[in-house]
Amino acid sequence: MLNRTLIAAALAAATALGAGTAATAQDNYPDRAVEFIVPWSPGGGSDTLMRIISNNVEPFLGEPMPIINMPGVSGTVGLKAASERDADGYTIAQIHEGLLVANATGMTPLNWDSFEPVALMTSSPQYLVVNGNSDWTTFEEFAAYAKENPGAIKMGVTLGGVPHLHAAMIEDAIGAQFSYVGYEGTGERIRALVGGNLDAAIGDIASSKQFVDNGDLRFLAVGSGAPTSAAPDVPTLQSLGLDLELAVTRGIVLPKGTPEETRAVLEEALEELSADKAFVEQLGNAGAEADYRGHEAYAKYLTTLDTAIERLSDKLGG
Repeated sequence: MLNRTLIAAALAAATALGAGTAATAQDNYPDRAVEFIVPWSPGGGSDTLMRIISNNVEPFLGEPMPIINMPGVSGTVGLKAASERDADGYTIAQIHEGLLVANATGMTPLNWDSFEPVALMTSSPQYLVVNGNSDWTTFEEFAAYAKENPGAIKMGVTLGGVPHLHAAMIEDAIGAQFSYVGYEGTGERIRALVGGNLDAAIGDIASSKQFVDNGDLRFLAVGSGAPTSAAPDVPTLQSLGLDLELAVTRGIVLPKGTPEETRAVLEEALEELSADKAFVEQLGNAGAEADYRGHEAYAKYLTTLDTAIERLSDKLGG
C-alpha cells in the first residue's frame, strides 16, 4: 500500500510540474524570435509589406520577427513548410487570396483553414501595367486592341494565383483573350515587363511605381473602389464602366493547433502595430493600406472569400 501511495504521489507531482512548466512557457511567450515565413520572392509586394511588419513589430511583441523567404509554386512551397512547423507560436506565415485560389484550382490541398488565422494586416489595390514604350496610353486603347487581337497580348501573372484571377476577370469583362505567362512573384514579372518580355501585367505600387515614375512602365487602370493617393490620376476600373474591384489582402497565420493564448498574444501585438502612425505611413508609402481585422473578423472574411473564389475559379484558363 505504501509503495502504491508513493508512486501515486510521485505521478501527481510530475503531472503538476509538467503543467506548471507548460503554463510558464505560455506565460513567457514569446521569449525568443518568431520566424516569419513569407512564401514569395524578395522584392515583390508581399515581401515589401511583410518586411514593414517585421521591422516595426518588436516594440509591441517584445521579440524580433525575422523574415524567411520561401518562394515556389505560387506560394505553396513556403506555406507547406509553415504548416509542418511546431504549433508553438514561433513560426508564423503570410497568406493572401492566392492560397485560396491555388486550393480551388487543385494546386494544393492546403487552404486558409489549414492554419490558425491571426489577423489581416494590409490591403493593396492592383493595377493593370504596360510597358512605357507601348502604344496604349489609356485602358480603352488597350481593351480595344485586346478584343480585336485575341491571344496577342502576353499578360504576366502568377499562374493559378490572384494576379491570374484578376487578369481573367478583366479579360472576361472586356470580352478579350490574353496569352498568360507565369512568374512566381510580382517583382519577377514586373522586371520581365520592364525588359520587354511581356506586353502587360498585374502589378502593385510596391513593385511598379518606381518604374512608372521613370517612364519604363505605365499604369492604365487600378482595381480600387476610388482613386489611390499613390497614383491619383490612374482611373479605377469602376470609373471605366467595369464592375470590378481588385485588391490583394495580406494576413498572418499560425500552424494549426497553436494554443489560443499564444495566438492572442500575437493578435494583440499586431493590433497595436496597426494603429502605429509610423507603420501606417510606411504602408502608405509602399502603396498599401492598414486594414487590421482580428482572428474572428479575418476568419469570416476568408470564409466569404473562399465561396467567391470557388464561383470564379473557372475563369482561370491556362
